[in-house]
Amino acid sequence: MGARGLAAAAVALAAAAALMLESVMANRPIWPLLALAILGSAWMEGWRPAAFALFLASLTGLLLPGASLRDPDYLVDAAGFALVSLAIIALKARMAHWRQAASAHAAQAEQKSREARETAEELGLLIDGATTYAIYMLDPQGRVTIWNKGAERIKGWTEEEVLGQSTAIFYPAEEVVTGKPYADLDRARAQGRVLEEGWRVRKDGSEFLADMTITALRDEHGTLRGFAKIVRDITDQKAAERAIEAREAHLNSILATVPDAMVVIDEEGTMLSFSRAAERMFGYAEPEVLGRNIAMLMPSPDREAHDGYIARFLATGEHRVMGRNRRVIGRRKDGSLVAHELAIGETAAGGRRLFTGFMRDLTQQDATDLRLKELQSELIHVSRVSAMGAMASTLAHELNQPITAVVNYVETASVLLEDATPQAIELVRGALEEAALQSLRAGHIVRRLRDFVARGEVHKQVEDLPALIHEACSLGLAGLRANGVTPVLLLDPAATPVLADRVQIEQVLVNLIRNAAEAMADSEERVLTIRTAIDSPGFVRVTVADTGAGLAHEIAGQLFQAFLSTKSEGMGLGLSICRTIVEAHGGRIWAESQKPGGTRFHFTLIHMATEGSDGG
Repeated sequence: MGARGLAAAAVALAAAAALMLESVMANRPIWPLLALAILGSAWMEGWRPAAFALFLASLTGLLLPGASLRDPDYLVDAAGFALVSLAIIALKARMAHWRQAASAHAAQAEQKSREARETAEELGLLIDGATTYAIYMLDPQGRVTIWNKGAERIKGWTEEEVLGQSTAIFYPAEEVVTGKPYADLDRARAQGRVLEEGWRVRKDGSEFLADMTITALRDEHGTLRGFAKIVRDITDQKAAERAIEAREAHLNSILATVPDAMVVIDEEGTMLSFSRAAERMFGYAEPEVLGRNIAMLMPSPDREAHDGYIARFLATGEHRVMGRNRRVIGRRKDGSLVAHELAIGETAAGGRRLFTGFMRDLTQQDATDLRLKELQSELIHVSRVSAMGAMASTLAHELNQPITAVVNYVETASVLLEDATPQAIELVRGALEEAALQSLRAGHIVRRLRDFVARGEVHKQVEDLPALIHEACSLGLAGLRANGVTPVLLLDPAATPVLADRVQIEQVLVNLIRNAAEAMADSEERVLTIRTAIDSPGFVRVTVADTGAGLAHEIAGQLFQAFLSTKSEGMGLGLSICRTIVEAHGGRIWAESQKPGGTRFHFTLIHMATEGSDGG
């Protein structure tokens, strides 16, 4: 049964009771009973069913048998009933509104209370979860009131041990004596917040470097409620920072003193670092170049093409210059050019690529190399002149023979002309021809000496090796046959031609020939052998062998060092010069002892093989 059905039933019950009581009551009880029905409906079902009951009750009271609408008393009772019923309904409606509002307020309060509890729990979890931070609160007197897990981990005290303790227990003894713990709170009270770094104490007495924040907490009226402290252990962090600073200082000192220039650029070619050596090399100060494109250090056309090189590398990943040394030209601030050796390395930092270029200034090295070549040329020239001094007496003997022959032939021709018979004239013609041949022979010897002593630039060209050896022998063997030296030439026809500077290779051969002759000065057998053969693909080996005493073991490994000589009056430069000449020709030179006695010197030259020389 619905609310309206209950209301109708209440009105019907009241009407029935009124009819039953009408015979025993002087006044009609209809209106009071109907008012009770309305009151019951309002109390049990609410004001809406009570209003419906009022409507039904009014109709019932006016339609009951015997109701007199002309009776003033009846109408007054009806009006009183209506006012009382309306008052009951209005009161019930107001009470329902109050009850609903109270219920809403209670639900809202419960929701806020639940949210407050959840927020407090979450805040507690958050604070306790910050294990790397010591978070705790102090009351206005500086006593601990809240203590999180991070504070327990960092400082060592549990919450039960520290609650109510003074903040002074966290300070070193010397700071407690000076009153710093409460001075810090006074500063926070005056400034609102204090930030500082300092040493603090753990439960076990050890100290740690702390980063601290102290904040004064006030309510909406400005009344101090206490202090919040956040402490972080930065001992390891500071140690790491100091180590990094030390490493950076060390690295900067290295970069400031290293002779090679260093420049760091990004993917756009913008310079990010410019070392001291780079400043000295290019003439720019670091602030002048940082943030600018490295192309400013290059001459044209490299300057215009450099950004394209980087773009191609980033697009294709093709390593054309990475990790390799190459010779390049740079442009100084004053516009002059500087040759340098460049090596480039790549790294990644902060999500971007960086390129580091190491540059070695070759200006001094080039000047040194040029001077070294000049000194070597001068040394070779001096060596030739010195060798000529040693050969002067023997060459005089060689020249004396053709000159004496010329004189004899001329004197004979003069005598024959005194009796100018046809037979005498024919003899004179033959004598003059012989004199001319002897003069050419003397001139040939002098020309060879002049070319040998003459100093000039190195001009390597294709030379016939047997002819070159014969010319060297004419100089080196001059006078040696008189000393009992027997030359033996074993020349392979296939081991020619060679790429050589004729005069310099003759210098090597003359030096080896003279050394071999001196090594055989005390030997019974004095055989000098010069041999040529194919050494390896692309090279010819020349061997000069003697039958002397051989090499001493202690000097064999140092034979080609400068200023090392086995002769009492030697300077020790001959073999060193020989090695320099041979290596400049792309070959190598070495020595070895042979059995039963003697020494073999070998050196190689580039073989200029002709078509078909390989037997094909």
